[in-house]
Amino acid sequence: MSNLHEPATRPENPRFSSGPCAKRPGWSPAALDDAPLGRSHRAKPGKAKLAEAIDLTRAVLGVPDDYRIGIVPASDTGAVEMAMWSLLGPRGVDLLAWESFGAGWVTDAVKQLKLDDTRVLDADYGKLPDLGAVDFSRDVIFTWNGTTSGVRVPNGDWIPADREGLTICDATSAAFAQSLDFSKLDVVTFSWQKVLGGEAAHGMLILSPRAVERLESHTPAWPLPKIFRLTKGGKLIEGIFKGETINTPSMLCVEDYIDALKWAQQIGGLAALIARADANAGAIADWVARTSWVGFLAEDPATRSNTSVCLKIVDDRVASLDPAAQAAFAKAMATALDQAGVAYDIGAYRDAPSGFRIWCGATVETSDIEALLPWLDWAFAKQAETLEAAA
Repeated sequence: MSNLHEPATRPENPRFSSGPCAKRPGWSPAALDDAPLGRSHRAKPGKAKLAEAIDLTRAVLGVPDDYRIGIVPASDTGAVEMAMWSLLGPRGVDLLAWESFGAGWVTDAVKQLKLDDTRVLDADYGKLPDLGAVDFSRDVIFTWNGTTSGVRVPNGDWIPADREGLTICDATSAAFAQSLDFSKLDVVTFSWQKVLGGEAAHGMLILSPRAVERLESHTPAWPLPKIFRLTKGGKLIEGIFKGETINTPSMLCVEDYIDALKWAQQIGGLAALIARADANAGAIADWVARTSWVGFLAEDPATRSNTSVCLKIVDDRVASLDPAAQAAFAKAMATALDQAGVAYDIGAYRDAPSGFRIWCGATVETSDIEALLPWLDWAFAKQAETLEAAA
């Protein structure tokens, strides 16, 4: 019989999923009362809400005035696909991949679009590719923050201001928690369900003037589905970037996104959002530094995510097991925490090395992260006892 005692303090909110992520502190369904339900999104109230969502996005993120912002279908995935299918072709493409979503964009470029000239710069989970090897005379596609590896680019300094190609950046778990250098980015995409804890299925597409120029001067060699079409008669469809969406959005989700953006403004804007994520990730870093059984999947602190914090078990008893047994050990820990009601959805992503992924974005309270950490120790000790009993 185990003598382990459960920790005395429990997280008030056990939701540490990396998407959809925790709602903002204090959220309730009453925040959605002003949603224009049962109305056309093309009617004046719907258009006003969509325009407000775009305007608030620009204000909170600090998007330059000459960049377009559009609400598009199919979450961040739809936004990235729209950019790839609409913009790629005139130049060779460098694709950076160090986790599953970046690898997905490689598959789409190479196997679906079947582009003639592609280079893949990849790295194992926990590392970054050689950013110095990127050729910016070509188009470049990369994730700012690797959601499933916990590895992010350190900044935008590796991207030249005088680049010839376009930079297409999947920023879905970076936007609102990390400082994006828009001067180095021609396409930025993200979804509402990450750092702001919004609802899923809607994506954001931000285009620089250089990206718009490409759209208006380049006709893809392949057919474009209706939901990918950003131009008509060789000109940008400006209405998309004023709230006239390509397909019907959920006005309930739009209202929720607006609520999250207003909360962001109330607490101090982007700087406050980043500070909250940094504090959460910092609490985990302090714990890892004093805990022998756990380590970060991201090897370099300078490129370690402050949102999707990925951990691995480094204890010799577990590290010496075969990969399947290691994965089973970590899964048993995650299951114990879920059943205790203290941490939901913190298992590593299915394609990533075994371990844990704890969301530390701005909607998570640092006090909840701090309350979770003793429970992780408890779950490890509990499972280690089982391992030793079976030996």
